[in-house]
Amino acid sequence: MSKTLEVKFLGTTLKNPIMTASGTFGYGIEFSPYMDVGRLGGIISKGLTLHPKAGNDGIRIWETPSGIMNSIGLQNPGVHHFIEEELHVMQDLNDYVVANLGGNTLDDYKEGIRLLDATDVDAIELNISCPNVKHGGMAFGIRCEDAELVVSEVRPLTSKPMIVKLSPNAYTLVELAKRVEGAGADAVSLVNTFNAMVIDIFKRRTVFNNKTAGLSGPAIRPIALRMVYEVAKGVDIPVVGIGGIDSWESAIEFIMAGATTLQIGTANLTNPTAAVEIIDGMEAFCQKEGIQSLDEIRGII
Repeated sequence: MSKTLEVKFLGTTLKNPIMTASGTFGYGIEFSPYMDVGRLGGIISKGLTLHPKAGNDGIRIWETPSGIMNSIGLQNPGVHHFIEEELHVMQDLNDYVVANLGGNTLDDYKEGIRLLDATDVDAIELNISCPNVKHGGMAFGIRCEDAELVVSEVRPLTSKPMIVKLSPNAYTLVELAKRVEGAGADAVSLVNTFNAMVIDIFKRRTVFNNKTAGLSGPAIRPIALRMVYEVAKGVDIPVVGIGGIDSWESAIEFIMAGATTLQIGTANLTNPTAAVEIIDGMEAFCQKEGIQSLDEIRGII
């Protein structure tokens, strides 16, 4: 196998930069009938919370032009169940597994981190887009001070590499990325979904019970690409690019914007082999262009 796509990431070497975005790939086993999940650079768990969550009521998925909106509500079996049941399944499928962790309170994050630290998961992705119940539901990842607080509080509780997943809805995204870097983040991943709305004009109400939901897919790609570019210029830690990547061409764009690794999300829902097709396309592009390593083109813009 060609080593052109190999990438150094958080103290290890991944076979390629392609990972799967949390919430779009289940625990990997769901996609194993369609692809060799082991070909991916890594896989990321569905979003986990300390305790099981049933998720949101009502409509959860709604198609939009060039994308989808979702209001899943972090449905998951909880960290304990993941450790006992899903983690080993993921590790059987791929040699690099990341656990995505969210929480509604700082104590939730801290206990979840402690539990995951005791496992052999390779890294933890901290989802700070979750609502902080003590601040009226405002996400931890909106204000710099909240994001800095949660990262600084959980960082001493784990020796695992920690990726902090950033919300594009943050007030000042580059400054927020710098603050979580200073608080101990080993990498940042961005972007999470954009806060958006759709209205059913015949029912005269919003489609989603929570009124707003998360927009993802190719529709957000140009904005996500710009944000990845800006953050990559502003921090000294690896940036994981996310946001509407659905082809090898768009994957290369994010690498050129400065991303070290990438996550494929919505594309998995429309094409279950999208991730491996992107790997194949990137390899072919590099061969055609005489590129020996992605380092040659990373952050060239």
